[in-house]
Amino acid sequence: MKVIPGIAILVISLIAPDLHATSSAYCGELINVHDYIGGDKQLLGTVEQHHFTSNIESLRHGNTGTLGGDLSYTLMLFPNHHRALAAFSKLSLRDKTLKPAGAKYSVGCFFDRAIRFKPNDAVVRMVYGDYLLKAGQTDKATEELGIAIDLEPENPTINYNLGLLYLKQKNYEQAKTYAKKAYELGFPLPGLKNQLKQAGKWDE
Repeated sequence: MKVIPGIAILVISLIAPDLHATSSAYCGELINVHDYIGGDKQLLGTVEQHHFTSNIESLRHGNTGTLGGDLSYTLMLFPNHHRALAAFSKLSLRDKTLKPAGAKYSVGCFFDRAIRFKPNDAVVRMVYGDYLLKAGQTDKATEELGIAIDLEPENPTINYNLGLLYLKQKNYEQAKTYAKKAYELGFPLPGLKNQLKQAGKWDE
């Protein structure tokens, strides 16, 4: 993603304070919540039918109100809903605000809630790391993606995202290591490999 310097500074300045304002008092207790992976599938289906439609996930428009409101509703019931967390992150970055219109909590709070609910959910850590990287918080992104890979070392998407992070840092050896692992595990997109080739850092 090509970042315009002025916009990057704005996004970072909005996000940085929020990373430290995460606690149960600030972000709410986890009451009447359900696991996205192993929870109530019927309830999940109902919630997604009304509050996480394809238009919401692609950030075109809300279904029962604002995009922030529908995503917030989904995440209040299913804190570790991976796709809703990813969509909320994109909405926050797109709209350059920590708390999109209609949302109950900020983006930092929703990740705080997800991690408190399921601290060993590797995909939550990966999505958080991806968000932090795009927000310019590279050190924190490295920490979260490091936790993710420790939890699921054979996850191709986590390996790929770590490769992208190290490529951004121009740590080509690490980027190549994780890229090769991702492709060995079947990751389908060639973007990371192509970027390493362009940098003259890829060998078959």
